[in-house]
Amino acid sequence: MIDREEINCKQLIEERQWQELREKLKDVPIPDIADLLMELSKAERVVLFRVLPRTTSSEVFSYMTSDLRNSLLKELTDEEARNLLSNLRPDDRTTLFEELPGQVTQKLLNLLSPQDIKETRFLLGYPEESVGRLMTPDYVAVRPEWTVEQSLQHIRLKGKDSETLNVIYVTDEKWKLLDSLDLHRFILSPPDARVSDLMDRNFVSIPAFDDRENAVYVLQHYDLFVLPVVDSEGILLGIVTADDIMDVAEEEATEDFHKTAAVAPLKNTYREASIWELYNKRIYWLVFLVFVSLLSAGIIGHFESTLQKVIILSVFIPMLTGSGGNTGAQSATMIVRALATGDIEVEQWSKTVRKEILVGIFLGLTMGAAGFILGYIKGGAEIAFIIGITMFCIILVANLIGVALPFILTRLGMDPAVASNPLIASLVDATGLLIYFFVAVSVLQMV
Repeated sequence: MIDREEINCKQLIEERQWQELREKLKDVPIPDIADLLMELSKAERVVLFRVLPRTTSSEVFSYMTSDLRNSLLKELTDEEARNLLSNLRPDDRTTLFEELPGQVTQKLLNLLSPQDIKETRFLLGYPEESVGRLMTPDYVAVRPEWTVEQSLQHIRLKGKDSETLNVIYVTDEKWKLLDSLDLHRFILSPPDARVSDLMDRNFVSIPAFDDRENAVYVLQHYDLFVLPVVDSEGILLGIVTADDIMDVAEEEATEDFHKTAAVAPLKNTYREASIWELYNKRIYWLVFLVFVSLLSAGIIGHFESTLQKVIILSVFIPMLTGSGGNTGAQSATMIVRALATGDIEVEQWSKTVRKEILVGIFLGLTMGAAGFILGYIKGGAEIAFIIGITMFCIILVANLIGVALPFILTRLGMDPAVASNPLIASLVDATGLLIYFFVAVSVLQMV
């Protein structure tokens, strides 16, 4: 669809058929128009953006990548930029300003109306990863003493500027949140009924200074599509909607994926990231892991004489360390995800460790049996005994390392996702080699 529309739009731009171009884009979904803009040249992009209606252009703008937004802003006149910014929703406008250099942000703030400046600076005052940065002040609130008829009139009057009308909030004269009511409650109730008669004061809210990850959890846990945001005294400040929460959930999941691969999280998308940024996000962990791997090299060097006497032992090193690394990565991934989703709490560490000890024993017995068979085929009964015992011990220990490390990091106030697969693998390699040579020396001495 995009390819065909791109060709048609380019032709209409070249022919300067602005009205026809505007009509053609009326039936194109907003996200598709944003994708189309990304495929056009810089000059064509500006022309196409300028023919869009104001409300459409602001919605399209919120779907564009940060580098394209910044580029487009530089091409627009002050009046065009002012109209665009004023039509953006407050939360989208705040996201834009977060990504711009300070001087550019200040210049754009000067283009806004006093009310828009107040809203934007208010939102920018919250910590970067807080719920306050996500919220929008566009909601509808009513008073408990109003009748349903009065409330519906107020909803009709204020609803056009609201982010959502599915939920109506009840506040007192000081804007303290008293309840959140579904719109259908108003529609189905008698016109002369009081709002207080509809209230059950059974609602969920979230503090503005809470971490945005908590908003993801609360929205999922209570199966909501919008959350009211309050201050420490319960004053209603704004709302956070499901579309913003979904973006956060995606960003947090991406960040965890990066960390589990020993990559520092990117601030922008991979496509927007420069070569230097990609290098910078990966090199520190790689250098750190090189020094961790020196432990393994030191252990091998210490037992070099043993390897020279029984050279067949070196054949099994990759299999043993690889199996241990895979086991540790499996358990770490499961625990990190369980902690992130709230499936388990940090206080449940002892129960989790006991559970994983049993899992590790069963895994170790199975893998140990496989190792015994392979050892017997390659080196006879003596080597089979060494490999079987070593495999069992390595699997059990690797499983415990993978389980314990996320809990330890969480206790230290660090992100458990830092217990990345490469780090687990490096630690298990060193531990596994130590176990391997200890078992080998012990068995060989007995023999």
